[in-house]
Amino acid sequence: MTGRNIPVKLVCVAGARPNFMKLAPLFRLLRTHPQFIAKLVHTGQHYDEQMSGAFFRDLDLPEPDYYLGVGSGTHGQQTAEIIRRLEPILMEEAPEGVLVVGDVNSTLAAALTAAKLNIPVVHIEAGLRSFDRSMPEEINRVVTDAVSSLLLASEPSGVENLRREGVPAERIRLIGNLMIDSLLAHLPAARALNMPARFGFSPGQYGVLTLHRPANVDQPARLKEIFEALGEVAKRCPLIFPVHPRTRVRLAELGICFPDGLICTEPLRYPEFVGLMAEAAVVFTDSGGVQEETTVLGIPCLTLRNNTERPITIEQGTNRLAGTSKDSILTVWQLHLDNPKRGRVPELWDGKAADRAMAALEEFFFHNEVQRVCSHQ
Repeated sequence: MTGRNIPVKLVCVAGARPNFMKLAPLFRLLRTHPQFIAKLVHTGQHYDEQMSGAFFRDLDLPEPDYYLGVGSGTHGQQTAEIIRRLEPILMEEAPEGVLVVGDVNSTLAAALTAAKLNIPVVHIEAGLRSFDRSMPEEINRVVTDAVSSLLLASEPSGVENLRREGVPAERIRLIGNLMIDSLLAHLPAARALNMPARFGFSPGQYGVLTLHRPANVDQPARLKEIFEALGEVAKRCPLIFPVHPRTRVRLAELGICFPDGLICTEPLRYPEFVGLMAEAAVVFTDSGGVQEETTVLGIPCLTLRNNTERPITIEQGTNRLAGTSKDSILTVWQLHLDNPKRGRVPELWDGKAADRAMAALEEFFFHNEVQRVCSHQ
């Protein structure tokens, strides 16, 4: 350490379910580190009990220091409202860094707010790219990285993308995957819940479905094709579907009926979902985090997208892109039946990413003060 005696104050901003899973292991370390003061801001981007509130208990997170209560809205409305409500908090707290996670609107809004106030931004899960600018999440990733001072990457492709975009190497650290820290920490308790039995199944007798991305659920023709394909899949493999609130609204508006074999349930708490996923025969998803979790669990994953910002889950893991048309989904489903994919766990996805993130924060805030100041001017 340097001769500095005053702790560094960090404001950590989270707003959606995956943010909490990634932030929790690092936030716990920050709260016990004598040279950091960590404040937690929950934007309220996910605002019902199962989608966020229960996560604080399940992940051993404290109640947030600030709750913005932003709720739903268009991308512009949500982002603007977070900025409006967060700015006075940052002005009052005057932190030496703002830590943001992932690629949701809360991530972008907090990064922009901090950058405008000349506060260094630390981005967890930096550098991921789908190279599809039609995805709101891709815009969030690119802009957040552009204004960040310390960029913590979860896989080598993130480092490569950032270097290609001109980010200096000294501002990038490959730390591994914080979501996997949470997964491995909670896996024994999740398995002990015996979630398959709650739905009348034995392990390996069912699949799991998650679906929430606007590119899928907000396009009626695409959503109908996806469900036509899943109806065919469910004839052979029942699918348990924890329905995202937003997805449920879209399905009701379109009058899409659930096919036989598709078992719908309310959103599950984190340990429940992990316990269900860990014993599944296959997972269909459009979630980035689920692609990562299934890779570590060794569960075949068919991703209902045409691209992924997590290429390592395909190159090394259990993931396959299934597309979003009925034909493409059923083609990849048949490929899975003929040749289930067996992957391996990527390097640094070992449950110790939070320790490496702490080391990067200590280096940035205590060992290289000149770089920290200059990088943000």
